[in-house]
Amino acid sequence: MSTEATTPSDSDHRRRASRRDVVLLRRLGRAAFFRAGTATRDRMPDAIEHVAQAHRRHHPGADLDTLRRAYLLAESAHRGQTRKSGEPYITHPLAVTLILAELGAETTTLTASLLHDTVEDTDVTLDQVRADFGDEVCHLVDGVTKLEKVDYGAAAEPETFRKMLVATGSDVRVMSIKLADRLHNMRTLGVMRPEKQARIARVTRDVLIPLAERLGVQAVKTELEDLVFAVLHPEEHARAEELLRAHRERDDDPLADVAKSVRGVLREAGIAAEVLVRPRHVLSVHRTRVKRGELGPCDYGRLLILVAENADCYAVLGELHTCFTPVVAEFKDFIAAPKFNLYQSLHTAFSAHRGDVAEVLVRTYRMHRVAEAGVVALGDPHRGGEADPSDPADVAAEDGERADPTRPGWLSRLLEWQRQATDPDTFWTALRDELARDREITVFAEDADEGPLHLPAGATCVDAAYARHGQAAHDCIGARVNGRLATLRTVLRDGDTLRLLLAPDGASGPSPEWLEYAATPAAQIPIRHWLAGRPQAPADGEQAGWRPTPAGAAGTVPVPDAGAEPEAPRRTEPAAVVAGAPDARVRLAGCCTPVPPDPIRGFAVHGGAVTVHRESCPAAVRMVSAGRHPLPVSWRSASIGCRVTLRAEALGRPHLLADLTEALATHGAAVLQAEVTPPRQQRVRHTYTLRLPDASGLPRLIRAMRRVPGVYDVSRASRATG
Repeated sequence: MSTEATTPSDSDHRRRASRRDVVLLRRLGRAAFFRAGTATRDRMPDAIEHVAQAHRRHHPGADLDTLRRAYLLAESAHRGQTRKSGEPYITHPLAVTLILAELGAETTTLTASLLHDTVEDTDVTLDQVRADFGDEVCHLVDGVTKLEKVDYGAAAEPETFRKMLVATGSDVRVMSIKLADRLHNMRTLGVMRPEKQARIARVTRDVLIPLAERLGVQAVKTELEDLVFAVLHPEEHARAEELLRAHRERDDDPLADVAKSVRGVLREAGIAAEVLVRPRHVLSVHRTRVKRGELGPCDYGRLLILVAENADCYAVLGELHTCFTPVVAEFKDFIAAPKFNLYQSLHTAFSAHRGDVAEVLVRTYRMHRVAEAGVVALGDPHRGGEADPSDPADVAAEDGERADPTRPGWLSRLLEWQRQATDPDTFWTALRDELARDREITVFAEDADEGPLHLPAGATCVDAAYARHGQAAHDCIGARVNGRLATLRTVLRDGDTLRLLLAPDGASGPSPEWLEYAATPAAQIPIRHWLAGRPQAPADGEQAGWRPTPAGAAGTVPVPDAGAEPEAPRRTEPAAVVAGAPDARVRLAGCCTPVPPDPIRGFAVHGGAVTVHRESCPAAVRMVSAGRHPLPVSWRSASIGCRVTLRAEALGRPHLLADLTEALATHGAAVLQAEVTPPRQQRVRHTYTLRLPDASGLPRLIRAMRRVPGVYDVSRASRATG
């Protein structure tokens, strides 16, 4: 809030605005410094007259006495303080308030804006602000007051933003003030050291600009983008600025000629409309050049057509597509389907008479005001009164109070996951990742009783599970998207219908692979917490120092959760040995497929060979009951190749076979045979006969198969197939 500087270079229209601000603020500073004390009880001080005029343009009936009192308190509190540029400090809150007034902010926001640094930088207290200006102004001032670095150290910045976002959750005007504050600080950044300029610009790029986009404050967002671009990429900025300058110096402007033609077409059609040429800002020119290469004569701006009513927008669109050749791929209807930040317009493009392609925005005057000022134009989110049901920017709640349009979507998600991100670094990283996703989708539930989910573009079924169920999403085992079973990694699209499948007994849980699918902090943070609290147990037979037990003590060997049929024994080193007869021929029974470290017993067969069974094998139990004496045998090594047949029980879904075979390949298992039974009641059985290079890796393989989404059990077949 106290960042100081001179203005970095920008486009000519930005530079003229900045110079005008500098001249105005210096004049206001002198007025504030020399004449604040001369204001009468009811007379508006000269220093705030420009703010009052801008405010009255949007709110003709506004009571200015509150602004007058707020200014007098702020000027008195900041008296004697100066910015690093040498100007009286009061010029900063005045400039911030002027930005908001020009955007159409209401009186409460402007009052808090004038006072936004008093609690942070002066002896004024929140109790004093509350007593003089009420709870709302106090909440806004508290929301934008930074936390002390002395108390929070390196965590001060992320925790300050957390505090602001939590306050924004109950009143978006907190963030409106913060955005205007950062805009003025970015305009006056030049006296800072280069490294500090870069640090502030990066935070602005990663956090403040995305927030301005989400709140729909395009006028602030585009100027912040240009200012950040100038600091972080001065060479590219200078090049784009030079392109703009060269374009303005042209004798002819093809886009102006196109605008003239459009005015004639709409006039003949009897449609009252204002047709303007809207120049691109510096960063937009740079992005367009990178995307298209050389810029055409109509690439330096777009046509903006303003009309009175929604129906007029479509009438204009019809005339444009009738009288010019439309570029169909460029048409977008953000009136019927507004963006998540309330933006509404028709976007189209057409080929003009000389072959130049002109881009066009069509909107009503009200849409234009909301597109430029976003939530600032909406005023008090808690005001009552009648709402226009056709206007998404003026939605009324059931109790007559207008609902805050930013609260249900991205902000609600952010406020939910930040509670779990107690570590400042985790919060700061997750916040930047969340804000980097600049589009939102809506996913509908199969059950009509469940409301739609608003998720960032790129979200998967895992993200939807945590958005819908919170911690209960740990038990998610699959999903159905648009009526078909899908994996948890499935990326959702706008308009999809979704049903999430949860394990009924609560015995399931996330696997580490879920972190690869999760795109949102709301899913990533609880998954990490769950995994951190449940470290993976070592695989059976992999404990440090494990050795096969002596002959006769096989019953004390731990029993694994699966088994296998080892490969044919090597000629020089069989898998198991008979006590007292190390050279005896040994073969492993196919009925029970023992594998290290299974408890085993041997039985002599014809030809002098010994067949090895698991102790629990039904065939072995029958032979003992029939009076045959088992021979003591033991495993020669825990690390032998083996052949094993596994059965996976799963919910049928697309790509299940691919996901299971991927898990097998990852663990080095060679598939000798695979069999899939037809689905029954959405359940399917996959049977695989495998060759493993090391039997000790079998438990690990089975755990990996059980982690495949949709698989609810993996067991060993009683007899190998094939």
